[in-house]
Amino acid sequence: MFLGHFAAGFGAKAAAPRTSLGTFFLAAQFVDLLWPTLLLLGIEHVEIEPGITRVTPLDFTRYPVSHSLLMVCVWGLLVGLAHGMLRRRWRDALLLGLLVVSHWVLDLVVHRPDLPLYPGTSPLLGLALWNSLIGTLLVEGLLFALGLVVYLRVTRGRNRVGRYGFWGLVVFLVLIYLSNLFGPPPPSVSAIAWAGHLQWLLVAWAFWIDRNREAHELTDVK
Repeated sequence: MFLGHFAAGFGAKAAAPRTSLGTFFLAAQFVDLLWPTLLLLGIEHVEIEPGITRVTPLDFTRYPVSHSLLMVCVWGLLVGLAHGMLRRRWRDALLLGLLVVSHWVLDLVVHRPDLPLYPGTSPLLGLALWNSLIGTLLVEGLLFALGLVVYLRVTRGRNRVGRYGFWGLVVFLVLIYLSNLFGPPPPSVSAIAWAGHLQWLLVAWAFWIDRNREAHELTDVK
């Protein structure tokens, strides 16, 4: 899943308006931000198998550190604790930890049975929505639309950056999603890993636009 994770980030703004959209994106995509580095280090593995699903040609053969349920809960705990200690907003910290864990739950819906519960010899789970292109588009599209509606209801642009930068991010996310769906398979695993690191730019973009938007009745979003 791709758009669905960002939808969770957008929607979380309603529950914690003082926390930046960039922070929400960081939490919602945390394990996918970690995964490319683990690929480059040879700790986790993926293979390119065109046709393995209708949506993605990637066969996730080993990724227990970033994507097992146990480790995702650990990462969520660490992200939540880090935010709580830095900002002293423990309710927001709990939300961020849950956002990290939501990544596994959303992936469970779309992945083949390749998501481990814990590192080692673990059962592999997945509901395999990726076997249906139409089903994937409907589910991710609806989640993304809902997240955008929630974010737009609780924030407003203070200036052109806040307005046009926001819609630029939305369009860019959709274009990335469609190119992944309908473009050619990636040329190599290393290309996947290096491209995956570019997701940090999306986090930075979200911080930028959120500084130029304001939550309703709040002006101190940090």
